[in-house]
Amino acid sequence: MVKVAIYPPNSLILADLIERKGHTPLALQKQIRQKIKDPEIDSPPMNITEEDPIKGLKYAAIEVPSGVRGRMSIIGPLIDAAEAAIIVDGAPFGFGCVGCARTNELSIFCLRKKDIPTLEVVYPSDQDETMLMVNQINSFLDSLPGGGGDLEAYDEELEGGE
Repeated sequence: MVKVAIYPPNSLILADLIERKGHTPLALQKQIRQKIKDPEIDSPPMNITEEDPIKGLKYAAIEVPSGVRGRMSIIGPLIDAAEAAIIVDGAPFGFGCVGCARTNELSIFCLRKKDIPTLEVVYPSDQDETMLMVNQINSFLDSLPGGGGDLEAYDEELEGGE
């Protein structure tokens, strides 16, 4: 089983594909859940501690806006833990978005710089491209050690079967 970083980091679609193939998705949702459940957080809508921007300094310089450092304090450890990565370029907001172009650029840069297997695909514009993208992702995940998963059941779901 391989820990796979995904970008956009909050894409439920990518996380689901990775889990179905027997790997661990490194997704933003799990990190945020920990922050929300942390009794140290006094103001849940903010979901930030005094240490978060400081942790973000590992990934972004002091001159970088604090919002980027705060986001990188959550996304950075996911990148550090990654043993493989899938990056979807040109994804719309509904597919998964951090909401900050600078954080997106920095995160993708860090993933590309890391010496791990990486698949980069372009967000599809039609059904044929979607099938091609899913097949590329499945092939990539199959090539990683310890993968597998229930591909037949997944293919049946794609075709509309139950």
